[in-house]
Amino acid sequence: MKKNYLFYTLFLLTAGMALAYASSELQEGDAMAQPPGGEEPEDALQAFDKMMAVLTHKRCVNCHPAGDRPRQGEDSHYHNFGVRRGEDNHGLPALRCETCHQQENNNFSGVPGAPEWSLAPLSMQWEGLSRVEIARSMLDPARNGGRTLEETVRHLTEHELVLWAWEPGVDASGTPREKPPVPKDEYIKAVKAWAEAGAPIPEE
Repeated sequence: MKKNYLFYTLFLLTAGMALAYASSELQEGDAMAQPPGGEEPEDALQAFDKMMAVLTHKRCVNCHPAGDRPRQGEDSHYHNFGVRRGEDNHGLPALRCETCHQQENNNFSGVPGAPEWSLAPLSMQWEGLSRVEIARSMLDPARNGGRTLEETVRHLTEHELVLWAWEPGVDASGTPREKPPVPKDEYIKAVKAWAEAGAPIPEE
């Protein structure tokens, strides 16, 4: 009887230790699956919403017009001086973008500036499009300049003209221009999370 009792006790202790070890392994595995800092991976559609809050902001859409005339200002009025697209998206011969827009903002005159200042090609028109239509356009090589998804992400997160939106300087009256509604680091993270999830586009 004592032997049976001892055997039963040892069996329970061994089983308990095995369960404790298995539980510890599972918890460790869960912890390893979490991103650094214990943050949950961003949901792809939440990431899409953040990304589009930026891409539909005037800082972006003003340079992605529906026609040959760029927009400017907080009210997105047509560009002053009758500026037009021109054959290479850099303006007409007498009114080239780089004539006024230099490599950085001119806070004395209020003229904004960044490298490669230009209009987006007409195929990349965003003005008047919904978020879903913009996303479809961005993923369509026939309209996005032949870019792969990886190249599109690189353009959206690294190109200096795109990132200018968070350093837009001041207007001619010295008033700071409005920045996109999502901080730059959050926007970049959202773009990459959306792409890594397969770049899903929600229904209209």
